[in-house]
Amino acid sequence: MALHYYCRHCSTKLGTIREQKLDTEQLGFHQLTNEERQDMISYDSAGDIHVKAICEDCQESFLRNPDLHQHDFIIQ
Repeated sequence: MALHYYCRHCSTKLGTIREQKLDTEQLGFHQLTNEERQDMISYDSAGDIHVKAICEDCQESFLRNPDLHQHDFIIQ
């Protein structure tokens, strides 16, 4: 099983954690609401977990240009 992190805005792969057993509490998933979990976390047929996060570049772009929040993707 692996946990893959991607930027929700530009789809850049942020990293992967490869572990046989992943504890959702250690990962902080227990702090998410059900709606946030459904929006951010998905599972594939191999049992891997895919998490949508935000990369530093996109976060910086949002801080400099707050109007970008109205778009689903920053890079069009």
